[in-house]
Amino acid sequence: MKSIPYILAFIIAPILVSNTLEHEYYVSVTKIEYAEEQQSLQIISQIFIDDLEALLKMRYNEDLKLAPDSDANTVDTYMKRYLSDKLELKVNGNPVKFNFIGKEYKDDIAYCYLEVENVSNIRSIEVSNRILFDKFADQQNIVRLKLLGNNKSFLLVPDNDKCMLNFD
Repeated sequence: MKSIPYILAFIIAPILVSNTLEHEYYVSVTKIEYAEEQQSLQIISQIFIDDLEALLKMRYNEDLKLAPDSDANTVDTYMKRYLSDKLELKVNGNPVKFNFIGKEYKDDIAYCYLEVENVSNIRSIEVSNRILFDKFADQQNIVRLKLLGNNKSFLLVPDNDKCMLNFD
């Protein structure tokens, strides 16, 4: 019974993500995979472009536009700053920093690519995802973890913005 909200979120999320009309639901999806050969956590955050743009304009720069022909350096700087503030990871209880690799836009979604390097001997991973909570009270963030043969998904909301996966 506890998994029904998660199942519904996974059914609804793809519909919302593919909808090109203005949406009435506020959801992001962050996938975190462990690449054992590279010893890195590879992260993709999918965020509605209009929501992210509105937030970045509000916080940093009123003239900012998230579009392929925009000033990539400026957009990358603000995206990196915001994501570093709102997406936090701990491996084995220790905070880790990610590198902002880049972003791309597909339909109405911004795909933000991040990576944490030099990760090995993972016994636990904790994720705090507060993306867009400061803009939308009903924002929901789905976190999908794929590590060491485990696939686990979490639905994070403003009152519960952390998840943890233990391997011990």
